[in-house]
Amino acid sequence: MQHYDVIVLGTGGAGYQVAMKAKQAGWSVAVVNDGLAGGTCSVRGCIPKKVLAGTAEVIDTNRRLGDSGIMNHQPGVSWSDLIAFKRTFTDSVPGSTEKALTDAGIDLYTGSSKFVSNLTLEVNGDTLSAKKIHIAVGATPAQLSIEGAEHLINSDDFLELNDLPKRIVFVGGGYVSFEFAHVAARFGADVTILHSNETPLTMFDQDMIQSLLEASKDIGIQVELHAGVSKIAKTGDTVTITTTDGRTFEADAAVHGAGRTPAIADLDLAATGVEFDLRKGVLVDEHLRSVSNPDVYAAGDAAAAGPPLSPVAGVQGGIVAENLLGGDATQPSYLSTPSVIFTTPVVASVGYSEVAAKDKGFDVDVINTDTSTWFDAKRVGQKFSKSKVLVEKGTNKVLGAHLIGNHAEDLINIFSLAVELGLTTKQLKQPIMAFPTASDDMRSMF
Repeated sequence: MQHYDVIVLGTGGAGYQVAMKAKQAGWSVAVVNDGLAGGTCSVRGCIPKKVLAGTAEVIDTNRRLGDSGIMNHQPGVSWSDLIAFKRTFTDSVPGSTEKALTDAGIDLYTGSSKFVSNLTLEVNGDTLSAKKIHIAVGATPAQLSIEGAEHLINSDDFLELNDLPKRIVFVGGGYVSFEFAHVAARFGADVTILHSNETPLTMFDQDMIQSLLEASKDIGIQVELHAGVSKIAKTGDTVTITTTDGRTFEADAAVHGAGRTPAIADLDLAATGVEFDLRKGVLVDEHLRSVSNPDVYAAGDAAAAGPPLSPVAGVQGGIVAENLLGGDATQPSYLSTPSVIFTTPVVASVGYSEVAAKDKGFDVDVINTDTSTWFDAKRVGQKFSKSKVLVEKGTNKVLGAHLIGNHAEDLINIFSLAVELGLTTKQLKQPIMAFPTASDDMRSMF
């Protein structure tokens, strides 16, 4: 049996820095990683996704300018070249991550892990124990109780498709479905999204989502609501998806887009006395310490703490590292943490929703603005563009913002700063900003 000061499960944003900082402090450290090193974001998540989405945005801008008579000849596009370009961002990450860990003197174990007793793990026949354990294993596609679910490919598979299928059905109306559907459609695929109820992407303002549904329809994406899937079958190269109301959809590929859950189901956390929720993750306190075993920490998508976003995982990894080394860091509120859907147009949200603000007892002005005729939208023909800003009556503090349109992913960060610091609308309007820019336009949204 090998014994360490700390064992870190996972090499993404929530785990890597914990291992490195503990090693720098003189601790003996082991890292266990199942799959490609580097974490979801760098290898198979937000980074490669944004590469694909950025190209799709260029294609759509050209299309819209073509509708205006400016771009008379649309450029050709190559899916295989896009995937090759994507790999220039991702292929080196696993090797460089492993090298950095081993060069630091950290023992690296590759494979699935399972607790066999308190603070003791088994990894590919090796038994490891530690004074402290940090769980940062990320998330995995949710298990679906659908007959034939094994015929679905997941987001990892989609990002490695050298050839884009002509017909694609996305099962579930989550981030993955809408973001990848918007990319695939702009590369010529016939795309359908099947969602089980009437409200996809419920974590976002539904007025913005309604505009996203209209934008999706505008580029030929078929979004079917109240279309829960009951069966998936494959005959030859054709996948047939049957909904609970008896409708059938045929495709060349069907993609799992029904959400992700913490990748903790196979860890046997009970063996180390760790309480958990399979849908939410390891139950932790404000210090990201297990509520039932003080020698175990968890962060990122594996922890029941904060939204499952890459920046959150990074912040939480820093908190765990500090606390392992004797600190007393606590989780932030996450209220000012923005969420973004990288479709075209982009949808972004931060702070309170209308419902949440009223539930909290705030008296708010809800300022809705159609920004589709504003300069930044009009110059590139973006007709799906609007904002909703929540301002507290009396104080004029910005409590929340919800956007769809050009540069929403950047504009939301300004609103994030306002929510975090309790800024008023007057304070947000005070700086003289560069013109003409979307940031300057932002000051007219409230």
